[in-house]
Amino acid sequence: MKLLKRIGIISLVLLVGIALFSFIYIQTLKPEYDGDIAMPGLSEEVRVVYDSYGIPHIYAAAEEDAFQALGYVHAQDRLWQMELLRRLAPGGLSEVFGPATVSTDRFFLALGIDDATTRALEEIDSTSVYVQLSNAYLKGINQFIEEGPTPIEFILTGIEKEPYSLRDIHNILGYMAFSFAQAHKTDPLVSRLQAKLGPEYLEDLGITVNPETELIKNHQEISSMAVGAIRQALENLPVPLLEGSNSWVIAPSKTRNGQVIFANDPHIGFAQPSVWYEAHIVTPEYEKYGYHLGGIPFPLLAHDRNLAYGMTMFENDDLDFYRETLHPEDSNRYKGRDGWKTFKTAIKTIKVKDSQDVEFTIRSTERGPLLNGIADQIPGKTPVSMSWIYTQGENRVIEALHGISHAANKEEFVAALPKIHAPGLNIMYGDASGNVAWWATAKLYLYPDSVNSKMVLDGANPSHKIIEYLDFSENPQSVNPPWGYVYSANNQPDSIKGTLYPGYYLPENRAKRIVQLLESKDDWDLSSVQDMILDVTSAVNPGIVAELVESLDTEALDDLENRALDRLVAWEGDYPLESVAASVYHRWVYYLVKDIFEDEMGEELFKQYLGTHLFKRVIAEISKNHESHWWDNTDTEYPEQAGTIIQESFKQAVSSLEENFGEDPEEWVWEKLHTIEHGHPIGREPRLRSFFNVGPFPIHGTREVINNLSFVYDADSLFQVSSGPSTRRVIDFSDIDNSTSILPTGQSGNPWSPHYDDQALMFVNGKFRKMLMDEEAIEESSTGVLRFVRDD
Repeated sequence: MKLLKRIGIISLVLLVGIALFSFIYIQTLKPEYDGDIAMPGLSEEVRVVYDSYGIPHIYAAAEEDAFQALGYVHAQDRLWQMELLRRLAPGGLSEVFGPATVSTDRFFLALGIDDATTRALEEIDSTSVYVQLSNAYLKGINQFIEEGPTPIEFILTGIEKEPYSLRDIHNILGYMAFSFAQAHKTDPLVSRLQAKLGPEYLEDLGITVNPETELIKNHQEISSMAVGAIRQALENLPVPLLEGSNSWVIAPSKTRNGQVIFANDPHIGFAQPSVWYEAHIVTPEYEKYGYHLGGIPFPLLAHDRNLAYGMTMFENDDLDFYRETLHPEDSNRYKGRDGWKTFKTAIKTIKVKDSQDVEFTIRSTERGPLLNGIADQIPGKTPVSMSWIYTQGENRVIEALHGISHAANKEEFVAALPKIHAPGLNIMYGDASGNVAWWATAKLYLYPDSVNSKMVLDGANPSHKIIEYLDFSENPQSVNPPWGYVYSANNQPDSIKGTLYPGYYLPENRAKRIVQLLESKDDWDLSSVQDMILDVTSAVNPGIVAELVESLDTEALDDLENRALDRLVAWEGDYPLESVAASVYHRWVYYLVKDIFEDEMGEELFKQYLGTHLFKRVIAEISKNHESHWWDNTDTEYPEQAGTIIQESFKQAVSSLEENFGEDPEEWVWEKLHTIEHGHPIGREPRLRSFFNVGPFPIHGTREVINNLSFVYDADSLFQVSSGPSTRRVIDFSDIDNSTSILPTGQSGNPWSPHYDDQALMFVNGKFRKMLMDEEAIEESSTGVLRFVRDD
């Protein structure tokens, strides 16, 4: 007994010791939000006041000091996120995740972002202010890497921390540019569908622009300023893609307090940590409350007391595929536009965790790299190259971000915009002087009228080449329009030089609702704009229902189907959690498009098509066009009419809901189908999911409403949210200190931080918090003060 008692005591002591050690160890992994840290190179002490949501308010005597401190605090909350972002362009994911990401690394190496970075760094002016501030930011990151605790993800994956450089900043911006592009998902798919089915099938596929859609109207002031395996590769991506966005800026003539109100909610794939890192910097010459991408010193979204800016995706076509002609006797040569040329070759190596390195060769033409063998969605032996303006143009994006973040007025702001050649962005602007503006930034170019840039082009054809690059003054824009607002919802802009510029624009759904709401009021205030940014009513979906219902034979429906139809007919297109009609509608649309398209496309191409913006645009059009070739089911002996497909797909939808949730339609509520979970890369391991992931939560909203909580249609017919507002910002220049925002999860990417997920339920429930700028209010909210002191 004494022996057992002694063993018990020893075991208890060991358990207490382990628990105590674990507690102490965990404390060392938490971010430091209070205390003193010696920092070499400072001119004076920097004070970082953390508010109640863990947002740093950085007070410094000099800008370089402030950006050095920003680098440190950004890294201690988001170093793991920065690590993944900087590994994308140079093909470094497999060193962390092993063979599963080799195809992703191969694809990104072939894109040439890292090679473009090399050229940009060769041309950079190291004495420029933006480089000096970037280096200060990097210095802060590297101090944390050297002195700070190692994030748990590095320990679990076994990778070493390494210093950051200007190359990492450029490569992360390159990933952002790629993330905005849609052509890689669309052009090869369109060409394969034409080859398989014929050109008549493309007419009803949403490829061309409907001039009757809701267009963003241009308006200039008179002034001196005139799909496939790529999808498969991206499935393994451990960071989110940028998807779309809303923004509108309301002029004083339409606001209750006679000042500009600015709203922006960029739509990005949900992940943990979320994309943006908030930071407020104050120096004698500079102040900005900004939203930073991991590893980027200058905010992409920001405001101060004078102006605010944000962005949405322009969705212009800036990436083209070319079919190359091989020399009949020499496979190392191809036909250029002025004769036969030799492929350029480069050997690349991918380091793979727990496996041998992968070495492969990239061949390139004068247009760009060949994707055969790199991206498997390019089938067959015909070489296909990719030309992307981001890797071919002069790269001044980081200079542009410095310029817009340091602009004091509209004139200085717009002067920086032509430096953004890619990605294509809608830059939204408002200021305390009453100006509102929208500029589409990108290096735009034109092909001959006969060329459809959404098809794979012929590299040897002299007519399949760019004939003109447009000056920035010809880009779509609207500056202080007489109707009193500007907006963007990734929809088609009005004509440029008499033509609608090609792109991968989203359907008019959100744009139509935004215009509908903005036109209806002339007394907007902060509260009503907050309500608008949370709006979950579709201006289009009830019309789709009305079109489809006309073709239903109600007498052939059973009692359960008729009860479901009654809910749908009475539906106003809104998406609260308790909606039954929303569930019926999306199940119906899923089975409808599956029955319309999959028989002709085949399972693989149909799955690719569901991931494109073309699919989103086609739903409303195909529901009205009953003469389309797509309605016939090619798997049956006799041709079907549209009504047959509509009837059958509705019955499938009701049957699936009954199977999932029972025969009482009251149980088919939207909250059971529409949920959100913020996934961490380590959370893919089932045993670690509950620790690293945030959620899941039921959530209102849907795809292509203003509160755009999107999902991908798939065989499960459950609508798990994959992307949505990465922040919701509302800035009222009549009361700048009470401007509001929210993040999807929390400010910190460190799972030990109290700010890892402290905004998650607020986000789901449509709540906001203040973006504090007043020093007294910041001090009152403070949960800690971190002081960086000179280390001489």
